[in-house]
Amino acid sequence: MREKICFGGTFNPIHHGHLLCARAAAEAVGAGRVVLFPTGEPAHRAGQAHLAASAHRVQMCRLAIEGIEGFEIDDRECRRAGPTFTIDTARELRRQGWDKVTWLIGADMLNSLPKWREPEALLEEVEFLVMARPGIQFDWDGLPARFRFLRENVVAVPQIDISATEVRRRVGLGKSIEFFCPPAVCRYIAGNGLYLGAE
Repeated sequence: MREKICFGGTFNPIHHGHLLCARAAAEAVGAGRVVLFPTGEPAHRAGQAHLAASAHRVQMCRLAIEGIEGFEIDDRECRRAGPTFTIDTARELRRQGWDKVTWLIGADMLNSLPKWREPEALLEEVEFLVMARPGIQFDWDGLPARFRFLRENVVAVPQIDISATEVRRRVGLGKSIEFFCPPAVCRYIAGNGLYLGAE
């Protein structure tokens, strides 16, 4: 039984796919809560085009989960200076008394996991849960042997083909993002003029 699972990401913007899959993953492992960790300065996406300011992304996460049981947000990565590394967050959580840090990642991140900061230490500090994603194939043989045990940590989640890239593209084209994101997030994006050049 896990009390909480962590779900990090740029959330640029957060959308229904994030929320539905995170909840399904939590239910699959018996976790009572999902903690969203919006990435401050993503080390693996340096210079990403159309990356909204961290304050906007944090606020969109807050709006997305407002009044929703089982979700909370931790904005420490957006308050930290410099590139964001999961190992730093995991160590902070452990120092604060977390017995186990369970971290949810998508299948698209799995192949890059051995290139994350201090990957061997990460496997000691963090229990990774891996979500399948539409169009992403698992390449277990392509992973270093040390990481292949993660095939046992794949959790079944709804196969929802929504991406933040598509949401930004639709905004840039002047199309509706209704049903892609929670209504409060849609209003926030429009009200703050986010992603208008993201065609």
